[in-house]
Amino acid sequence: MSDKSHLIIFDTTLRDGEQSPGASMTRDEKVRIARALERLKVDVIEAGFPAASPGDAEAVKAVADNVRDSIVCGLARALDQDIDCAGQALSGAAAPRIHTFIATSPIHMEKKLRMTPDQVVEQAVRAVKRARRYTDDVEFSPEDAGRSELDFLCRVLEAVIAAGARTVNIPDTVGYNIPDQFGALIAALRERVPNADQAVFSVHCHNDLGLAVANSLAAVRQGARQVECTINGLGERAGNSALEEIVMAVRTRQDLFDCDTRLDTTQIVPCSRLVSSITGFAIQPNKAVVGANAFAHESGIHQDGVLKHRETYEIMRAEDVGWTQNRMVLGKHSGRNAFRARLQELGIRFAAEDELNAAFARFKDLADKKHEIFDEDLQALVTDTNLDATYERIKLVSLRVCSETGETPIADLVLAVDGVERTGRASGSGPVDATFRAIESVVATGTLLKLYSVNAITSGTDAQGEVTVRLERGGRIVNGQGADTDIVIASAKAYIHACNRILEPQQRAHPQSADV
Repeated sequence: MSDKSHLIIFDTTLRDGEQSPGASMTRDEKVRIARALERLKVDVIEAGFPAASPGDAEAVKAVADNVRDSIVCGLARALDQDIDCAGQALSGAAAPRIHTFIATSPIHMEKKLRMTPDQVVEQAVRAVKRARRYTDDVEFSPEDAGRSELDFLCRVLEAVIAAGARTVNIPDTVGYNIPDQFGALIAALRERVPNADQAVFSVHCHNDLGLAVANSLAAVRQGARQVECTINGLGERAGNSALEEIVMAVRTRQDLFDCDTRLDTTQIVPCSRLVSSITGFAIQPNKAVVGANAFAHESGIHQDGVLKHRETYEIMRAEDVGWTQNRMVLGKHSGRNAFRARLQELGIRFAAEDELNAAFARFKDLADKKHEIFDEDLQALVTDTNLDATYERIKLVSLRVCSETGETPIADLVLAVDGVERTGRASGSGPVDATFRAIESVVATGTLLKLYSVNAITSGTDAQGEVTVRLERGGRIVNGQGADTDIVIASAKAYIHACNRILEPQQRAHPQSADV
């Protein structure tokens, strides 16, 4: 990057992104996303919050064991047991980082922690020193820094840097700040903290007022050299800073930024689609950079301008973020080796040969239904295959739906519940409604349908439909996904997947308490 300094991209999709209700990921899904982030050349991957549960610790360990080219980070509260848990989970990482935090705003210290400012400083220093037992790469965050008192922030940061923190992250935890204010905060901290030159200043902004990216960029302009963000802006409440927007804003406006990232931006769109597929959170068409309409032009004036000279209406090239790539199109005559090779190019590997065989069988079934199979189809196919490998008390055996003009749709189905086949029949306002009612007539989960979303994976009338169903019961929210060229069958798969997840014994706590 010659005279440009390095802007570190810290991706927290697997940790803070997972805090979106219904976005919980399995260990294998986390590894798939981590590999995609590694291909994207993300500098730091925050893999999770190991102390949240044994399941989360296992997922962080799996990411640490599989990622070699990026730093792998684990989050820990400023507690000995949290830090020890993170250190153990990261033991196999090529480059481990422990990210520890404690709240510093008056409201958090008084109402949540019930600690005095002196106690908070002491605990922060203790946490950093303990983390240094496991790695020299320690990051510290004063939670709710955006509402903390400046003098106290300076005091805390000076103390943790002296204790060995090499990155200090300033989070706008509740999305309260505006760009001028937040940029001024970063400038003031860098000026007033005596040992500020011994640490990288980082920012972590939430999007409650729609300003996460703007606040992050304002901080970068004031000397922050790490930005914490997520793919597609995923995250709890209104989400986090969107990685794709941060990276492309800095890359596009090099006249204003004296830094740049080292990311391979052609991997942005594939990574975005993978995260969307796994979490079930669809990308709105007008989403910046990765939305389907991001580089589309319908206005005649715009079309004319782009045809004459692309830069009249496009400030980025679609190719630069991965929208158009040379890719192998598979079909029904493609063999196992071509299938395996393409999956490996997409960063998808199977732990056992029988998993590959199951995916290949699904591929052949799909190839009989549609002429060309694209990368997006393969991502959905693998996700669908992995769903079958998860906790599965309920399986779809058969489904028949009758829908005709002027008549009430009726669904007849057979489900295998704990290995026993049971039949269900129900009517509904449409074929999907009838199908869901028929499923409920058998399994009686007592859930509330919170979301039903359908997206075409590729173009064409033979495209697979990818369905996301979100169910809620007793305050617990889960997502279910399903894909098929028949949208009713895809809907049934998604609903059954969600039912299986709601019935699954909870083995891991939702990391909601780790809100940095």
